[in-house]
Amino acid sequence: MIARSLAALADVTGGTLSGIDPGAAAGLMIDAAVVTDSREAVPGSLYVARVGASADGHEFIAAAAASGARAALVTRDVGPLPRLVVPDEQAAFAAIARHLIDSSPDLAVVGITGSSGKTSTKDLLGQVLAAAGETVAPIGSYNSEVGVPLTVCRITPTTRYLVVELGARGLGHVRYLTQIAPPSIGIVLNVGSAHVGEFGSRAAIAEAKSELVQALPARGLAILNADDPLVAAMAERTPARVVLVGESPAADLRATDIELAPDGTASFRVASAHGTAQVRLAVAGRHQVGNALAVIAAALELGMPLDRVVSVLATCHPVSRYRMEVSERADGVTIVNDAYNANPESMTAALDTLAVMGAGRRIIAVLGPMLELGEESGAAHRAVGAAAAARGVHTLIVVGDLAREIGAGAKIGAGAGEADPGLSIRYAADLDSAYDLAVDIVAAGDIVLVKSSNGAGLRFLGDRLRDAPVPQEEENSC
Repeated sequence: MIARSLAALADVTGGTLSGIDPGAAAGLMIDAAVVTDSREAVPGSLYVARVGASADGHEFIAAAAASGARAALVTRDVGPLPRLVVPDEQAAFAAIARHLIDSSPDLAVVGITGSSGKTSTKDLLGQVLAAAGETVAPIGSYNSEVGVPLTVCRITPTTRYLVVELGARGLGHVRYLTQIAPPSIGIVLNVGSAHVGEFGSRAAIAEAKSELVQALPARGLAILNADDPLVAAMAERTPARVVLVGESPAADLRATDIELAPDGTASFRVASAHGTAQVRLAVAGRHQVGNALAVIAAALELGMPLDRVVSVLATCHPVSRYRMEVSERADGVTIVNDAYNANPESMTAALDTLAVMGAGRRIIAVLGPMLELGEESGAAHRAVGAAAAARGVHTLIVVGDLAREIGAGAKIGAGAGEADPGLSIRYAADLDSAYDLAVDIVAAGDIVLVKSSNGAGLRFLGDRLRDAPVPQEEENSC
């Protein structure tokens, strides 16, 4: 964090100091991580005592102090640390983050939103920009009203680039996050069906995502997906310049000649106003092409030469877990754990990649529910099942009652003659049952996709399958 005294933070937040004399507060420096988890506190930290649905952070102030925290941001005047007492810890936390941004005039802020692909894109962009200067990008999927200020508070006086991931569960959420970290570059990846049950329609989702580009300054840049009509239409909603990226002839930065290697990684030709180049990615999934195009556009805008961007992209590997995470077992079984989140679009994208990676192999898909799809849920799950059948899945393991329609869709696909003739559909009530089924079915050389919404927990099943004991061949004796 950019060092600030506790007294200075009191001025920023309008809070009241407690447990410390005003003079001492002027000399008490917060110069390490700002944390909301007492276990993550280090010497010099500010501990933000959030009150959540299941825990009250004020109960852990002593633990934060034991780990070295120098002060706490609180709404109740309790605890052994010097305290900054505020009426609303979220508003105060956001104010601190915005103060740090406003104190860094040379900092370039890039915001990323979309129904899927945000975390993979920020991981790629963070690695690319780090080759040009000190860069801060979110940890995991820190994209909420808590995650964004946590990310901002990691900047230092020498940070050149800040990447922020902006999530939304309703209108106004993205707008609020852009007020904490105002971006000069905004990337909108797509408008899919994720959370349509909460928003009510894809049009409402598009409206929410457009809040990012509406917040850009006239001197800024909106990077929009030319292949998604709802995103491309956002060009009319922003005061900033616009660059369209995608495979469409309308794209300003366009990918052509896309090929997937047997390991699921993509290569393509990119054409832009800065020239053309051959791109080779080291992350699995055809959908990474669109993510990479957005990264290229942002890096070019920030002054990186095209050849340098392409060179660094070729070395970028997954940073956040459970996003097309590929593991190889000793028996030749490949586990593709893509179960951090799921919606119909990302499910189909994962199955597309699985079909390429599984060429000549037995393909097994372990699929759980896609949550928060509202009235579209049944049809969406059936469509995913049909997609699995059409892409050569040999064994489909459907996990949980909410996902049963995936199996129904696979049966429809099989009945239409669009499936592996040996397609087997199995149902598992829970993760333990799915594990037992998979361990019994998976054999040496198979490829296994594990995918579901985060709340279904299949990512942990993927870890168990990766670490499952490998059957040993019996020795012959005579």
